[in-house]
Amino acid sequence: MTTNTHTVEKIGGTSMSRSHELLETVLIGDRDADNLYDRVFVVSAYGGMTDALLEHKKSGEPGVYGLFSSAESGWSWGDALSNVLRQMQDKNAEIFTDPSAREMADRFIAERVEGVRSCLIDLSRLCSFGHFQLEAHLLTVREMLSSLGEAQSAYNTALLLRQNGVNARMVDLTGWRQDGELPLDTHIANAFDGVDLSRELAIVTGYAQCAEQLMKTYDRGYSEVTLSRVAVVTGASEAIIHKEFHLSSADPKVVGADKVRVIGETNYDVADQLSNMGMEAIHPRAAKSLRQAGIPLRVKNAFEPDHPGTVIRSDLPAKTPGAEIVTGLSDVYALEFYDQDMVGVKGYDAKILDALTRHKVWIISKTSNANTITHFLKGSMKAIKRVENDLAEAFPSASIATRKLAMVSAIGRNLGGASTLAKAMVVLADAGIEPLGITDMIRKVDLQVIVNEDDFEETIAALHRGLIEYVATKTNLKAAA
Repeated sequence: MTTNTHTVEKIGGTSMSRSHELLETVLIGDRDADNLYDRVFVVSAYGGMTDALLEHKKSGEPGVYGLFSSAESGWSWGDALSNVLRQMQDKNAEIFTDPSAREMADRFIAERVEGVRSCLIDLSRLCSFGHFQLEAHLLTVREMLSSLGEAQSAYNTALLLRQNGVNARMVDLTGWRQDGELPLDTHIANAFDGVDLSRELAIVTGYAQCAEQLMKTYDRGYSEVTLSRVAVVTGASEAIIHKEFHLSSADPKVVGADKVRVIGETNYDVADQLSNMGMEAIHPRAAKSLRQAGIPLRVKNAFEPDHPGTVIRSDLPAKTPGAEIVTGLSDVYALEFYDQDMVGVKGYDAKILDALTRHKVWIISKTSNANTITHFLKGSMKAIKRVENDLAEAFPSASIATRKLAMVSAIGRNLGGASTLAKAMVVLADAGIEPLGITDMIRKVDLQVIVNEDDFEETIAALHRGLIEYVATKTNLKAAA
């Protein structure tokens, strides 16, 4: 693979909704003609579009896919799809003041939406016969619906750039009317064949149809996988993710904007720990591709283009030991499995993991002793109750209890040599917080503190104060002296 000078950059859905601001910052800004190109942008759907097409990410309220896949919904999915088309046309009206440009954008997305509608009608009719089962086609339906959002944002962005004098090209990876499925890397290579990155600004759909079926593995995290593979296949010098905020030492809303600091650099190990805590700098599988290819990742604030952001590389050891970020999850379930007969018997762990995997419950971490295994989980209470029922049936003598709590984690490239655990216990005691449990791994990259839900934000503030703010102040005083 030849490494070039171009970058591959991703813009998330919330940022994409601010298209005209992006023109003034990330897409064009104050760049002259020589600096406009040698960049590739992978774009997500506008904020809210994927929720309407699939289901609401937080509430679970069904969108078009949720209604189509439900036998009870009848043809209500068709009305939902019409509503999505109206939302998309309203977005076009917001972006394009020029009537001809808006007409082009409306025509493009209407053709896509109506094509999908025809396909779903035909599929519904086909599956009304007993020989064809709808369940066998639902993943394909999910991918097809999801692709509409990225197709719209990519087409619109390229059109908007051309209106502003930039030679932009939409690179459509959605597989629209494409014969057959190709491996992802082959699909990307074919799509970029003939694209001159030195003279064209490539706008790529975040969704890519491929033989690997991205949504089967990554569900809605596919756009970062597309980013990573485009970067690897095209030999990018750097991958960049544009967010609405900086990657900082904590949530400024919790500890105060004046107390957090932007993380200038870190490594992929820290990025993995952040993903595990639900604070993704990048999807772990996407990070793996970049790490293995030796491509650094930069996380930037899309609306502060002059700030260098955070550089993430595999070869960035910590200059000094200590915590870099304090984050956490406020709605964690502790599934405690206790069986007096467990001592010296194998197989308990495997069956618990099998139940958690079967019901698609996210495992954050776990602890165990002679007769107790506790998993800390993120997921719906309904799914966790199903896990409980399965385990109660498999182990009638076991005692199984679920408790809702919070987990706060101090993360850094090297927590060893910084007395992190001892300092954490002191600052928590000073704040009047009694941990329910603490896990301090031997590798010293994260310290996990289990607390009551009511203590969540205060625990973050206390650990940030003791492990990051105090250390920074002490370092500054030494430097001044």
